[in-house]
Amino acid sequence: MIDPQAATTSDDTTSLVALAARGDVGAFEKLYAKSAGRVYAVCIRMTGDPVSAREYTHDAFVRAWERLSTFRGEAAFETWMHRLAVNVVLTARRGDRRREARLVPTADDETTETDPAFSRAPVDVESRIDLEKAIASLPPRAREVFVLHDVEGYKHDEIADRLELQASSVRAQLHRARQLIMRMLNR
Repeated sequence: MIDPQAATTSDDTTSLVALAARGDVGAFEKLYAKSAGRVYAVCIRMTGDPVSAREYTHDAFVRAWERLSTFRGEAAFETWMHRLAVNVVLTARRGDRRREARLVPTADDETTETDPAFSRAPVDVESRIDLEKAIASLPPRAREVFVLHDVEGYKHDEIADRLELQASSVRAQLHRARQLIMRMLNR
C-alpha cells in the first residue's frame, strides 16, 4: 500500500523543483530546508571537519541552483543532492591533494595492521558518538573510502573511479580505516 503522505511529499518536492528550476528562490529555499541536514551529514562524515562540511554543503547547494535545470527526476531530489554533495567534497579534496603535492612532497603512509576484523557498532547514542568521532579522526583518504563504502553504500569500483584509485587501493584504505576505527573504539 502506498503511503499517501509520502506520495504528497514526493509530489511537493517535484513541484518545488519545477518552480525552483524556473528561478523561484522561495521554492529553492524550501528544497534547501528539506535537504540541508542530509547534505551536511554526508559532508561532515567525509571531511570530519564542521567548518569544511558547512562550506561544502553551501557549495553543493550553489551547484544545485546552477544545475537545477539538468535535474531529470530519474531519482529523488534528495538522492540527486546527496550525489552532488559527494562530488563537491571529492572534487575539492582532489584539488587540495594536488595543491599539497605541488607544495610539499608526501611520503606513503600505508601500513599493515593486524587488528581484529571490523564489526558493526552498537546503536546506543554514546557508541554512535564515539563512532562519529573515530570516523572524523581517520586520515582523509581512509575516511573518504570508509564513508563512501560503509556509510553510503558505494561499491569498490565506484569509489575507485570517483577517487581515481585502483580498486585494490580502495580495499586497502577501507581495511585500514576499519582497523583504525576498531582501535579507537576499543580504547
